[in-house]
Amino acid sequence: MGTVHARALDPMPMKGPELGVQADDIDFPEAETESTQEVLENKDVVVQRIHIDGLGRTKEDVLTYEIADVFKAKNLIDVMKKSHMARQRLLRMGIFRKVEVVIDTSHGPDALPNGLDVTFEVKELRRMTGSYNTMIGNNEGSMVLGLKLPNVFGRAERLTFQYSYGTKETSYGLSFFKPQPGHFERNVAINAYKVIGQFPWSSLRETDRGVSAEVSFPISWTNHTLKWEGVWRELGCLARTASFAVREESGHSLKSSLAHAMVIDTRNSHILPKEGALLKINQELAGYTGGDVSFLKEDFEIQLNRRLPWDMILSGSFWGGMLLPIGDKPTSIADRFYLGGPTSVRGFSMYSIGPQSEGTYSRKPGDYLGGEAFWAGGVHLYTPLPFRPGRGGFGDLFRTHFFLNAGNLCNLNYGEGPKAHLKKLAECMRWSYGAGLVLRLGNIARLELNYCIPMGVQSGDRICDGVQFGAGIRFL
Repeated sequence: MGTVHARALDPMPMKGPELGVQADDIDFPEAETESTQEVLENKDVVVQRIHIDGLGRTKEDVLTYEIADVFKAKNLIDVMKKSHMARQRLLRMGIFRKVEVVIDTSHGPDALPNGLDVTFEVKELRRMTGSYNTMIGNNEGSMVLGLKLPNVFGRAERLTFQYSYGTKETSYGLSFFKPQPGHFERNVAINAYKVIGQFPWSSLRETDRGVSAEVSFPISWTNHTLKWEGVWRELGCLARTASFAVREESGHSLKSSLAHAMVIDTRNSHILPKEGALLKINQELAGYTGGDVSFLKEDFEIQLNRRLPWDMILSGSFWGGMLLPIGDKPTSIADRFYLGGPTSVRGFSMYSIGPQSEGTYSRKPGDYLGGEAFWAGGVHLYTPLPFRPGRGGFGDLFRTHFFLNAGNLCNLNYGEGPKAHLKKLAECMRWSYGAGLVLRLGNIARLELNYCIPMGVQSGDRICDGVQFGAGIRFL
């Protein structure tokens, strides 16, 4: 799978029927390497025909956009490179389980002496596929069952039903995905879902029933998503010992919001990058398209990664956000920010920083109510394991790291000026430092086992002084 086959043109002294995609990967005898490479790069060829074998329900017109560049190739090396890129685009569409490329000389009465025929041999996915897997969120595990109908109408559309049962959240939803032909990164998605979540740090249970529609598209080097969401929310108490502050927010609400997300991501990996940067900005405006919830919410994420000598990596992250209520109604506990835990400010328990209610019972601490403004920053130094068995082996999945985290979460009086806001965010800063072991689980998630020393602890904060375990996909 993925091999580019080619039959040699007569003047080319090639050995064997198979060629790699990159010119440097072609295996030639040493004495002929330079001359053969020169012939391959300088010999003019013309791609006369492109065939796609194995199509069933897929419409040919949607594939034309993905393979059109192959016709522009000028020499055999270029043909192989463009064919390989076209193969990658075909696989990205999610409608084929196998794609192979065969390059041959042209045949027939109209065949040119330097003409080539390129054939893509494809195998389509079944009309219906099922899946069972586990998923790791931020310190949460889930079992996921899925049913997918790929290529529903023959143009890479996808209909998916998914059920997820997790330690803190249970959900199921139906989604429809439609890409723009020739521009797979431009797509439309429509979703209907129900989510039941449990938030023990707030003694809160939340049930969301909603629909959403979103459009994704690139602009230059940035990726954007525009989204409308309408959700009926039901808040309730997770335990009989829930505080009065949580009980007061229990009940039903209807949120209709417009959201925009912009992402610039040059990292070489989403889980444990060695280089590159990330900038993510989110805005959400609720209330202007209906519903009884009104607010403006802004948050961002910045990450920079730099390689150092001796295979070390220096990484820095900074998060921040603000929630502004619109009108006289205060913000909801379901919309506020939360901070603390093994995936953000380490050394503190999950979401245990910031405003807290008074406990209903003397033996029970208060519930964490979230905040309307927060910031968090972290610096990490990743180093290889001292006993790493060698590059390219199992040891490359592990890293040791030394970290320094800091952050704060609070509510703001929006009648005051920006200086007062900054002063309040700087007061009572929590921070921690420590070291630990990081395990990368492919490009899915990562695990951390850290020894943490929390500092700047305030009254009501719950700390995790010593060993702390974290699992997730997004870490400070």
